Amino acid sequence: MDTPGGRSTPVGGMGVGKATTPSDLLRDIRGRQVVVRLTTGVDYKGILACLDGYMNVAMEQTEEWVGGELKNTYGDAFIRGNNVLYISAVEA
Repeated sequence: MDTPGGRSTPVGGMGVGKATTPSDLLRDIRGRQVVVRLTTGVDYKGILACLDGYMNVAMEQTEEWVGGELKNTYGDAFIRGNNVLYISAVEA
């Protein structure tokens, strides 16, 4: 929806804080539980430690899920950004 100043605002919100852009959302979810889906369909669930401009992701307490099954657990994990399909915050 366009505002009088010409800026677009999300309809329905993003469900996390007052994030209005993807950058705001990613900044707001650092330190929170997330799911990172890779282009291969594999999910990594854990705590988002940090993220850079290339979508490289560092996670803590990470679990690897393939086809809905837990396959492995890692203390820390680093995911290269070109493999990331999306990052989703897990609601508490």
